[in-house]
Amino acid sequence: MKTIIIAEAGVNHNGSILKAKKLVDIAKKSGADYIKFQLFNPSKLVIPKTRMAKYQSVNLKKDISQYEMLKNLTLSQKQILIINKYCIKKKIKFLATAFDIENLKFLLKLGMDFIKIPSGEITNGELLEFVKKRKEKIILSTGASNLKDVKTAIKYLNRKKDNLILLHCSSSYPAKLNELNLKVINSYKNLFNYRVGYSDHSLSLITPLISVALGATVIEKHFTIDRKMKGPDHKASLIGEELKKMIRKIRETEIALGFDKKIVTGSERVNQKVIRRSIYANHFIKRGDIFSSKNLICLRPDTGISAIKWKKIIGRRALKNFKKNEKIKI
Repeated sequence: MKTIIIAEAGVNHNGSILKAKKLVDIAKKSGADYIKFQLFNPSKLVIPKTRMAKYQSVNLKKDISQYEMLKNLTLSQKQILIINKYCIKKKIKFLATAFDIENLKFLLKLGMDFIKIPSGEITNGELLEFVKKRKEKIILSTGASNLKDVKTAIKYLNRKKDNLILLHCSSSYPAKLNELNLKVINSYKNLFNYRVGYSDHSLSLITPLISVALGATVIEKHFTIDRKMKGPDHKASLIGEELKKMIRKIRETEIALGFDKKIVTGSERVNQKVIRRSIYANHFIKRGDIFSSKNLICLRPDTGISAIKWKKIIGRRALKNFKKNEKIKI
């Protein structure tokens, strides 16, 4: 199965439609399947005086409220329509995360392939109740959650096997390698009957490859135009060339993983006889002599009796004379 790759633009447009289009261009050039934005109304998301998260204030290098920060990163529904049309023009699929029901209703009119529930909304009963009644497929991010939270959300949504994808995630920006716990991907696969993916907030290019090797079928990765731009997420994002390289390596990983049936491949078959051994005469053997470990030897190539039959040959009598290094025949 081909891994779905979501290039997460998030709020890295800094509220600019021109930057948003530039991000679309980068995602398309990188080979991503989807580009994803975020749609929210700050007044319906946060109390005005709420402090920013620590990583946000560190990355922004200023001390303002979360509300003020979000106001500067907001896209209007009209701007989302423009971006969606631009995605259609550029032939890359559009996604957006809605943080409230009003904006989600708007996005659903655009015919998106998935409803994306972000990590922070995994306990938002009002939103989950609305999504539960929809038929669209769901991608559920599970950052900053424990297993009980995940199970509760899954039970709430009550989705069939093919209608929900669980994304493992570490909700820190950038995420530390020792906090990624990629083995959770295996845990999700063993515990739940759903497809599993990984939303990566680290700056590593190898962690998505490990995730795919572990069985992730969706990879979501933040990217930006320039990590030096002002904003909360730029420092935890890849730039265009890094995103392109990551996607190329994921595709190579998919090819290398192949399938789980152990066979002799075409190129191996050519080498098989050259690297395996047959049973040969170790020195001159006279007709009637008994084959033993002293007068027989296993050598390449495997063009006679396979060395795996050594035990069956030992103790038998030679039916003819054999020269040194001659293939044994019985």
